[in-house]
Formats: sequence, structure tokens, C-alpha cells
Amino acid sequence: MGVQRVRQTPAELKEIIAAERTANPFLIWRADSGSQHLLVLEPDRWRVSIGRDPAADIPLTWDREVSRAHALLERMGHRWTLVDDGLSRHGSYVNGAQVPGRRQLVDRDRLCFGSTEITFREAAVAAADVTASIAVSVRPMTLSPMQRNVAIALCRPVRESESAMPATNRAIADEVFLSVDAVKAHLRVLFARYGLNDLPQNEKRVRLAATILASGVLSARDF
Repeated sequence: MGVQRVRQTPAELKEIIAAERTANPFLIWRADSGSQHLLVLEPDRWRVSIGRDPAADIPLTWDREVSRAHALLERMGHRWTLVDDGLSRHGSYVNGAQVPGRRQLVDRDRLCFGSTEITFREAAVAAADVTASIAVSVRPMTLSPMQRNVAIALCRPVRESESAMPATNRAIADEVFLSVDAVKAHLRVLFARYGLNDLPQNEKRVRLAATILASGVLSARDF
């Protein structure tokens, strides 16, 4: 049951940040085309069906290892659970362990159905992860002139195309007339100020660009 890892684009991270700000749990998965899908679990929703049937709430129509009616997510009180009562041929898994019946979900649990992985995000934890981003949206963070220049250079490709990756350190250095080491130093400060130090290294830059663009600290005339 190997799951292909795909690097998130800035546009996809923006979608995740928007879902986090709803303060509701949500689900993230990828279709066979590689496109990201999100489902926010609104307070009036109590059940989500998962299966290869096109009528399922999460229709994994491309995955031949998924049964037509594979599993359910059900809300019990304030917690969500995964339910697999033996309807599926190949079982349902959470973090690599098969679920025989019902299992309560916690933030960042990896749910696997056939070869498709769905990540569960829990509102309370997700909201805590982006407290700094939310505060920035309300009160834009003050940046030094050089930090602003570095941020503009970092975000410029993303601003021009949401499918683009943030600028490389070399591209930033060439634009703002700094050494690559100086650019890295400024980025380290920005990672810390935006609360991104604990993210995986390959996600930090994309998340930083998405957060800065969503925060309002830069305006259209900066670009």
C-alpha cells in the first residue's frame, strides 16, 4: 500500500490554510491525477461515506483496491471516528494499522483505503498550528526593509502563478543584491517570526510564501 508523496504547491497550501481557519476538522487527499482535494467537516455533517461508488461523499473511483462502499467516517459527540464493519475487501488502515470496526481519529492521522491516503486534520490542533498566521492577518507584521525585499522576491513567482514554487535562494539573492548566505539568514528569521520552524524543510518555503501572501503584509504595488 505505497502512497506516492507529492510536493504541495503554494496554491494547495493556501487551500489548507483557509481550511484551518474555519476551525472545523477537515480531510485532505489526492486524486489519481495528483490534484489535491479537501473536505471540511462542517458542524451539521455527521457522516462521510468513502468508496469507489461515484455517489460516495469521497468517491475514490480510480482506486481498484477500494470497494464501492468501503468505509464511513462518523462523528460521535465532538470526535470523528473511522468505521469499517467488514464492507471492504482490503480493509481500512490508520497510520499503517488495520481498523477492525471503529477507531477514534486524532489530528494528522493517515487513513489509507486501497492505495489512497487521506489525512485527517482536527480543528483544535490545526487552529493552534496557525495562530501566528491568523494574528498576522488581523495585524500585519512589520518587516524591516530588507526582510520586505526578501519576502517580495520569495513570493514573486507565486504571485504571478499559483502553481509556481517560491523563488530559490539564488534568485532572491540576485534580485535583492545580497549573498545567498545573507538570504538564508533573513529567511531563518522569517521562518521563526511566522512560527514555521517546526515544519519539514521542504515545506517551509512554500508555507512561508503562502502565509505572507495571505497575511496582507505585502500589497499589489510591492510587486
